[in-house]
Amino acid sequence: MGLSSNLVFQHKFIAFCCTNESGDMNYARHLFDTISKPTAFLSNTMIRGYSRIDCPADGISMYLEMLRKNIKPDRYTFPFLLKSFTRGLALQYGKELFNHAVKYGVDSNSFVRKAFVHVFSLCGLMDLACKIFNLGDAWEVATWNAMISGYNRVKRFEKSMKLFDEMEKKGVSPNSVTLVSMLSACSKLKDLDGGKRIYNYVKEGTIEPNLILENALIDMFAAFGEMDVAQGIFDNMKSSDVISWTSIVTGFANTGQIDLARNYFDQMPGKDYISWTAMIDGYLRVNRFREALSLFREMQVSNVKPDEFTMVSILTACAHLGALELGEWVKTYIDKNSIKNDTFVGNALLDMYFKCGNVDKARKIFTEMHQKDKFTWTTMIVGLANNGHGEEALDVFSKMIETSISPDEITYVGVLCACTHTGMVEKGKKFFVSMTTQHGIKPSLTHYGCMVDLLGRAGHLKEAYTFIENMPAKPNSIVWGALLGACRVHKNVELAELATKQIIELEPENGAVYTLLCNIYAACKRWENLSEVRKMMMDRGIKKKPGCSLIEMNGTVHEFVAGDQSHPLSKEIYAKLENMIQDLKFAGYSPDTSEVFLDTGEEDKETALLRHSEKLAIAFALISSAPGVAIRIVKNLRMCVDCHHMAKLVSKGCSRELIIRDKTRFHHFRHGSCSCNEYW
Repeated sequence: MGLSSNLVFQHKFIAFCCTNESGDMNYARHLFDTISKPTAFLSNTMIRGYSRIDCPADGISMYLEMLRKNIKPDRYTFPFLLKSFTRGLALQYGKELFNHAVKYGVDSNSFVRKAFVHVFSLCGLMDLACKIFNLGDAWEVATWNAMISGYNRVKRFEKSMKLFDEMEKKGVSPNSVTLVSMLSACSKLKDLDGGKRIYNYVKEGTIEPNLILENALIDMFAAFGEMDVAQGIFDNMKSSDVISWTSIVTGFANTGQIDLARNYFDQMPGKDYISWTAMIDGYLRVNRFREALSLFREMQVSNVKPDEFTMVSILTACAHLGALELGEWVKTYIDKNSIKNDTFVGNALLDMYFKCGNVDKARKIFTEMHQKDKFTWTTMIVGLANNGHGEEALDVFSKMIETSISPDEITYVGVLCACTHTGMVEKGKKFFVSMTTQHGIKPSLTHYGCMVDLLGRAGHLKEAYTFIENMPAKPNSIVWGALLGACRVHKNVELAELATKQIIELEPENGAVYTLLCNIYAACKRWENLSEVRKMMMDRGIKKKPGCSLIEMNGTVHEFVAGDQSHPLSKEIYAKLENMIQDLKFAGYSPDTSEVFLDTGEEDKETALLRHSEKLAIAFALISSAPGVAIRIVKNLRMCVDCHHMAKLVSKGCSRELIIRDKTRFHHFRHGSCSCNEYW
C-alpha cells in the first residue's frame, strides 16, 4: 500500500507493537531502525515496549542509544525505563539514572519521582527513596506501599509502622497490599496489637479481603498462637489455597496441637512440599520423630519432591532416633536428586552422623564442606566431645579460633564437655575463664553445670560443691544434677542427699532424681534410706520413668521398653537373651545388682536386670543383623552398670561394635572396653 515510509503510520505501528499484548517487539525494533531521526516520543515508546515484555536490559540499550543520538530524555522516559527493573539492575543503574533525571531537569516531576521511589525501595536504598518521597506531598497509595514494602525488605519494620501511622494521619486510605505489608511488619516485630489494628480494617468492612490478605491474616495470627482467630478467618474464606491450609496446619503444629494439625493436613485438597515439611516439622517440635519419618515415607509415595528444608527436618529426626541407615539414604537422595547441599544441609548431616555415633563419616562431611559457619564448627566440637574424642574436639576449637570465627555459648559447652570427658581439669578451668576474658561470653547455668561435672568426674567433689556455693547466680537442677551424678560414681551419700534435696525443691516432680538417689542407696546397701525414698515417691505419686531403647533395623526403627513383650519377635528375643547371658556367664559375667533398688533376693534382682530395654535391643540386633555389623542403640535414660558391663562382654564375645547413646553421653564398645572409661 506504500505506507511503510509514512512517518505517521510508522509511529502508530511501533506504538501498537509496544503497547498491545499481541505486538511483536522484534518487528518494532526492525521498523524503528529504519527511521533516521527518531523522536523522544518514539524512543520512549520502544522503552515502554521493552518494559512490557520484561526486557529491561533492552530498555537500557535503547536509553543509551537515545543519549548517543542526542535525544533528550523527558518526564516519560524514566518511568517507562524503570518500570521493569529488577533489584540487580536497580542497584547497578538506579543512582546514575537519577543523576540523569536531575541533569535533564525532570527530577521534580511527580511521575519521575514516583518511579525512583519504587526503584530505590526495590533495591533497598531506603534513605535515597525516603529523600525523594519527602519531596512530594500528595502521594497515592501505591507509592506509600512501595516505601512500606521497601522498609520491610531491609528489615526496618519500625519505619514501616511509623510510615503507616503517617499515612493514616494524612488521610490516605490503605488498600489490601498495604495491609499485607503491615501484617508482615507486625509479625516480625511481634506486635499482636498492631496486627489486630490492621485486622480491624477488614472486620469493619473498610477493605474487602482477598485471598492474599486473608492468607496473611491467618499466617500472622497463627504465628502469635491466636488459633481461634486464625481458624475463624479460615472457616469464613470464600476460597482457599494451599497457602491457607499450610498456615493453619503450621499454626496448630507450633502451638503443640499436633493431632489437630494432622487432621487439617489430611483434609488438604492439595499439598506441596512446603505443606509436607510443615507437618513433619510439627512432629519434630513435639519429639514424635517416628511419625515424622512415617510422614516422609507418605510424601515419597505421593511423588512430592522434597527440598533442602525437608531434608534437614528428616535428618534431624534420624539424629534423634539414631536412624543411621535412613540418614545415609537421605544423603544419597540429596546427592542423586541435585537438592541444594548448602551449609544448612551440611550441618544437619554432620549432626546426624555424630548423634548416630558415626564419627568417621562426620569427619568426612566436615572435611568436604566448602563453607563452614559457626554452627558447623560448634557441631563438630560438641559431637567429638560427646563421642569421647575430647582432645580432637579441642584441636578443632583451636582451628576455629585461627579461622577468626567467634565461638558462642554452645561452642563453649562443647569445649568444657571435651575437657570433662578427657579429665583435663586445669585446662577446663582456663577455658571457663577465657570464655569471658577473651570472647565476652557470660557463663550460663549450663556452663556452671559443665564445670561441676568436670570437677565431680575427676573426684573433686568438695571443690565442686564449693564452686556451686560461690556461683553468682542461683544454681538450677542442671548444676545440682551434675553434682548428684558425680556422687553416684564416687558413692558420696552425704553430698548426694544434699544435692537431691536442692533438686527436689526446684523440681518436686523430677522422678529421675529420686531414682538416682535410690541407686546410690542401693549401691551402698542402705536399704532403710532407700525404702524412705521409695515411700516418698509413692506418697507424692512420682513414678520411675520406664527405660526405653530405640534401634534401627533395615530402615525401620524398633522400640523396646523395660520388660517389653509386645515385639513380634519377642519370643525369639528372650530366647536369644537367655542364651547370651549363659554364654557370657561362662566368659566371667556376673550380674551387677548394685543399682537394683529392690530389697529382695538376688535372683529377683537378676531377673529385673535381664528385662532392661537395651539388653532386649541388643538381643534383637544379634538375631536380626549379619555378623560383624555394628549395633546402634539410643536409650532415654542413663545406662545402668550391669548393662554397661554386659555390652562390653558382647562387644568382645560376639566381635561386634556397640554404639549406645544414653541420656548423658555416647558409649562406643569395642573389643571389651568402652570409650567412656567407666565414667557416665
